Amino acid sequence: MTIIEEKFNKIANNYDSQRKLLIPCFDDFYNIIKEICHSTKENPKILDIGAGTGLLSKIILEKYPNAILTLIDISEKMLNIAKERFVNNQNINYIVCDYTKYEFKEKYDIVISSLSIHHLENKEKRKLYKKIYEILNNDGIFVNGDQFLSPYKENEEFCKKIWFEKIEKTNLTEEDKKGAYDRMKMDKPATIDENLKYLKKAGFKNTDLFYKYYVFGIIYGKKIA
Repeated sequence: MTIIEEKFNKIANNYDSQRKLLIPCFDDFYNIIKEICHSTKENPKILDIGAGTGLLSKIILEKYPNAILTLIDISEKMLNIAKERFVNNQNINYIVCDYTKYEFKEKYDIVISSLSIHHLENKEKRKLYKKIYEILNNDGIFVNGDQFLSPYKENEEFCKKIWFEKIEKTNLTEEDKKGAYDRMKMDKPATIDENLKYLKKAGFKNTDLFYKYYVFGIIYGKKIA
């Protein structure tokens, strides 16, 4: 079991409730991802990378209730919660695996991810973006809501200071806050410019930053034949 798997198995039962307190921009963050995800199909095939408890997938299903979803995550405990959440939905598949190592057999119209890819080293990010590009259908899109690093140390320190101040004002217990800060030690974010460069190198077009709130942001790329 990897450290990341262990940490997220431990937090699984409280993950969703803590998300809303640990992400000050929670509503905008997830709703903008939903707005950006667009398809001409009523039942697009969507892959959720690092899907966890299915929080983002749940929000995407509000827009595309007939979507055929695949959720992949390294934490079986997190995906078990997703299975409970979507128990009546027969259009959802689950894969318990490290998504950087999994060999995808299908093509997708949309690939989404939220707050997962920043756990990867930059070399792994580059490989993953290439893999995502290859498994997208033509005109398919990739939307990644994640944490990003400022290119300037002073700005990074300021962003984190504001973020931590907001966390301290929540009603999270000291134990919960300690756990959150401990998980942050696994973070390996790259700058927005670096991520957009990796997307372009993978082959994506129309790459863009659609949203930014301190350390949080949403980036986008499209596969154009």
